[in-house]
Amino acid sequence: MSNDRYVSPLSERYASEQMQYIFSPDMKFKTWRKLWIALAETEMELGLSKDGKPVITQEMVDELKAHAEDINYDVAKKREKEVRHDVMSHVYAYGQQCPKAAGIIHLGATSCYVGDNTDIIVMKKAMELVRSKLVSVIDELSRFAEANKELPTLAFTHFQPAQPTTVGKRATLWINEFMIDLEDLEYVMGTLKLLGSKGTTGTQASFQELFNKDQATIDRIDPMIAEKMGFESCYPVSGQTYSRKVDTRVLNVLAGIAASAHKMSNDIRLLQHLKEVEEPFEKNQIGSSAMAYKRNPMRSERIASLARYVMIDALNPAITSATQWFERTLDDSANKRLSIPEGFLSIDGILDLCLNVTSGLVVNEKVIEKHLMSELPFMATENIMMNAVKGGGNRQEMHEEIRRLSMQAGEHVKKDGGDNNLLELIAADDRFGLSLEELYETMKPELYIGRAAIQVDAYLKQVVYPALSDREQLRGVTAEINV
Repeated sequence: MSNDRYVSPLSERYASEQMQYIFSPDMKFKTWRKLWIALAETEMELGLSKDGKPVITQEMVDELKAHAEDINYDVAKKREKEVRHDVMSHVYAYGQQCPKAAGIIHLGATSCYVGDNTDIIVMKKAMELVRSKLVSVIDELSRFAEANKELPTLAFTHFQPAQPTTVGKRATLWINEFMIDLEDLEYVMGTLKLLGSKGTTGTQASFQELFNKDQATIDRIDPMIAEKMGFESCYPVSGQTYSRKVDTRVLNVLAGIAASAHKMSNDIRLLQHLKEVEEPFEKNQIGSSAMAYKRNPMRSERIASLARYVMIDALNPAITSATQWFERTLDDSANKRLSIPEGFLSIDGILDLCLNVTSGLVVNEKVIEKHLMSELPFMATENIMMNAVKGGGNRQEMHEEIRRLSMQAGEHVKKDGGDNNLLELIAADDRFGLSLEELYETMKPELYIGRAAIQVDAYLKQVVYPALSDREQLRGVTAEINV
């Protein structure tokens, strides 16, 4: 690697080799050749002829297939310097390898035939990789939720202590958002279509000429190309390009995954501050250049950082879609070359980090218990009040007295730095008629977690496990973090 020029951090630090290849020039240009083969083969099979003689022969198609993979990049690069057109440069280079077929390569097509169809093919391939990693993140989190479904922990609303939940129940909140993302991802994947071959303004005028206005034959071109390229169909109408709204839909799905990952990473960062749950920390990892004792949640911070980029990146195709003029303008091209690949490379890095973090989360049960027990007396006050009423007390009077004593205990904790002494204050108040021993009996965290463990069981068994079972072949992806 050269150190005297800019290298994208996405390729150097974050994205996997697999995702980088999907958006590589080699993947693009090999797909171009597959599309040219599909077009030529379709035209041959539909009987394209002139003066009763076939325009395209099996020999030509076989020649094209023989050189589908061995691209002569040096020839294409040299030609592009002369003609300043990437598609025509590769048509020329392909023709140099396939002299018999040279004259029929790209026949009836415009540049968007290879450019736009390849973009769709590449995005779908990238979405398949995203799906496998997303499923694997859900799989890892489901194991974590199952293992900790009964472990009480302090829950927060507004980041203020609230009724207890369990560590596993909190994890299901993360899973649920990723499950929504999976549903959205698979829906958009399932509705992706190819552009097909529709010509310079989408009217297929060139095929009118080639096939002598035989409408039934022309109608078969796009479906045949789609089938050869592994798609069910092509978009029924278009200008020169497929609607850029397609890119918007795809990037919005990635932004949704990014938002879910960001939320989870924020929770983990806050939990690590509390020392309750921590992301993996390697033996020789350095947390701070100045403070040797620190264990910064750097992976979760990186998830949040990249996630913000993806969420903002989703604006690019939306604005591009909104500003396309009539049948085609070229102000989309430079933006697409950046926003689509970088959106996918970023989400790939995010999911790799999520896999790394969720597969090694450390749960500090004693710290969790300490924090919970320090707040539990406040949360137990409703039960205490009910017991006092059953003993003959007045509900409204008991409520007011507990409120007053709770404020007193809170002041003792915050101003005096003492322990929560609410139970001692209640025991000393004759109106409650409860001993300290009786009050301590109410201090069992499992009494206050509601249906948390039951909800985890039901959610995993009824929703998550069936979804994972249906996608068994996608599970088990592991991630290697570069930095």
